[in-house]
Parts: sequence; C-alpha cells; structure tokens
Amino acid sequence: MEMIRFGSDDIENTLAKMQDSQLNDVAFGAIQLDAQGKIIKYNAAEGDITGRKPEEVIGKNFFRDVAPCTNSKEFKGRFDEGVKSGNLNTMFEYVFDYEMKPTSVKVHMKKALTGDSYWVFVKRL
Repeated sequence: MEMIRFGSDDIENTLAKMQDSQLNDVAFGAIQLDAQGKIIKYNAAEGDITGRKPEEVIGKNFFRDVAPCTNSKEFKGRFDEGVKSGNLNTMFEYVFDYEMKPTSVKVHMKKALTGDSYWVFVKRL
C-alpha cells in the first residue's frame, strides 16, 4: 500500500488514480467535489470523522446538505475563491460541529490536477 501524506504537494494526483476501495484505506478524510460543491467521492475516514455513511452523501451538496457548518466565509468562501481563480490550494484549521460532537480538524483544499473537480482533505487534530 502506498503511503499518502496529508498536505503533500501531489496528493490530489495520487488519490485521483485510486479505486474507491483504496481511497477508503487512506488515513484521513478525502472528499472530491465539483465546482458547485456536489460530492463526487467521500471516503470511509471522512465518514468516521463525521458519522455519515459515504454512500448516503454522494451526489449531495457538501456545504448545504452534508456539512452546513462549513457554509461560512472561512470554509466555503475559501473554496469559492479558489474555484473562481482556478487555483484552489489552501490549508487551515476548522471545527466541524453539525449534528456531531465538535471536532477540531486541519483542512487542505486543492484543485484536482485534471478535470473540473476539487479535493477537500480532513485530518483530526
């Protein structure tokens, strides 16, 4: 199994090549979104962090339907700005607290190297 390091420069390229079963073995949360925030992929580690089943959130809007606590300037604002500029690559700390015990996390958002999608990586602090 290939070791994937949270925050690495080529993380989105490495994960894009993985089958869903391999993505589920990654030790941190990985969510792939389209430009409007619709969930394309949502791995098991992210499900463990949030208490949501990946198969139940695919196709939903991440910011509105799954994690409305992220519908803020600090989170969605950064996502929207990166999508608009075509250069999403930011890392920051955040607290997830929608229908769950407040959980401090480190978030790394990056544009996928190919195609029109975006990655949100999440690691518990």
